[in-house]
Amino acid sequence: MLAARLSATFTNLLTYKVFIMSRIGKLPVNLPSGVTIAVSSDNVVKVKGPLGELSQKVDADIRVTVEGNVVKITRPTDQPRHRSMHGLYRALIQNMVTGVSTGYTIKQEFVGVGYRVEVKGQILEMSLGYSHDIHFELPKEIKAATEAVKKGQAPILSLTSHDKQLLGMVAAKLRSLRKPEPYKGKGIKFVGEQLRRKAGKSAGAK
Repeated sequence: MLAARLSATFTNLLTYKVFIMSRIGKLPVNLPSGVTIAVSSDNVVKVKGPLGELSQKVDADIRVTVEGNVVKITRPTDQPRHRSMHGLYRALIQNMVTGVSTGYTIKQEFVGVGYRVEVKGQILEMSLGYSHDIHFELPKEIKAATEAVKKGQAPILSLTSHDKQLLGMVAAKLRSLRKPEPYKGKGIKFVGEQLRRKAGKSAGAK
């Protein structure tokens, strides 16, 4: 009985997720000024704009058509697989259009005594509380800059790129170099990120 209930709950959640994704897929993608899109014979979508160029291979079952400044994504059937891919590829194409037109920015805060970050071209030089500095080479598609902060405040690194997926992966890699610890919050965290903090052992001592 319990297994049947769990199975039914899982099926309902999956159906709801697919329904949401298919609703996203039905929305057209509007091309802003200066952005062009082309679909090759092997279903590769290429988007060009002021900030760069991106491409995405689309599943053969999903059709991408361009009508003026509007991009439409359609699916052949209402099967769960097609419905989920419908929303996925629509979201990916929208991300590419936004990326080449306005770009994406991620800001990270370096919290800790003596923590610092310097940008030297495509190389980040970081002091993160280890016995040695860490040098991190950024992909050419990503630009980095440090923001001016008041004395005593945590340094802030700003990463910008037209490639949202690449930007997210690089930011996650940087964060993994010194993940925020739950007691004092020291480490690399995203600006605005809410951390689950823990009380120190002395807090419960009597």
